[in-house]
Amino acid sequence: MSPTRVVVTGLGTAVSGLDTPGELLGDRRPAGAPLDPVDRLTGRGLRYKDRATKLAMVAGREALAAAGLIGADNASTVPGESVGTVVSTNFGNVDTVCETVETIARDTYLGTSPMLLPATSSNVVASWLAITHGLRGANLTLCNGRTSGLDAVNWARLLIGSGRVERVLVVGVEPDNPAVRHLTPEQGAFFDGAAALVLESAASAAARGVRPLAELGPYARRAEHTRAVAEVRAQEPRAVGLWCVPEHPEGIRAPGACLGTVPAGAVHDLSDLLGPSSGALGVLQCVAGTAWLAGAAAAEADAVVLASAGTGDSGQDDAAAALVLTPAVSA
Repeated sequence: MSPTRVVVTGLGTAVSGLDTPGELLGDRRPAGAPLDPVDRLTGRGLRYKDRATKLAMVAGREALAAAGLIGADNASTVPGESVGTVVSTNFGNVDTVCETVETIARDTYLGTSPMLLPATSSNVVASWLAITHGLRGANLTLCNGRTSGLDAVNWARLLIGSGRVERVLVVGVEPDNPAVRHLTPEQGAFFDGAAALVLESAASAAARGVRPLAELGPYARRAEHTRAVAEVRAQEPRAVGLWCVPEHPEGIRAPGACLGTVPAGAVHDLSDLLGPSSGALGVLQCVAGTAWLAGAAAAEADAVVLASAGTGDSGQDDAAAALVLTPAVSA
């Protein structure tokens, strides 16, 4: 039996200063005071949601709408059990957790709020996405360092390939707040935002009459960046039109690291645009790569997107991951 082909059918972003997924391909943010993407949320029920959840809700809603999986009322247009949710975040609701710990230390558990305690769960972001849109498929969160975003994309593919669900909403999100800054005092810049994509079996997309934007290619997670990249390039040798590199790319941009020459203009470091984005990085890379593949430049060349996160044995990370996105082909 051939493996299930998995395609991208929707994109979404919630990043201050950027209005569309395609703007992730730029080298600088527009000048002027950016609007807070969380301001796009309206209605009741926002008071007890942390910032990571709100950012994820904005990006997730945009991706689901682009894929045609929700209507104007935010309700699912397909059976809820056919859609899963996978979130990647390393800091997520750390502000809520820290606040709760401080409250218990000061006032014992009697000082805690019954509304906030459930929000201390590490899966709260994925849970609220599912509750909001009626997504009743598999639901999980990855907190796996800088490879977490690409790992989440691959876990979504595994859920689809195993028949657990037909579609998965994948969101990468990291908030900027005092708790995050306290835990990472060595950082000079902080990312505050989210990116989302809808993954779907090619057969499901064809049945719904949806045009895929890109297709998932090979993925690898290894102890060394060069090994992860080499493995996916051995399986997909087509020219790399866009290479989204890790947050600490020093020493890995040599042509030999990619089993072939990569044009200098094809190297894209999202940390130059956004700053360190931790668990959101891999999802941001896939959203940017899909936008590139869906653009006019990619249509003229048989090229692929290479996304890589984590530097492995360089001392910055304990592992590295690589994923290839290829042009979409109709089922």
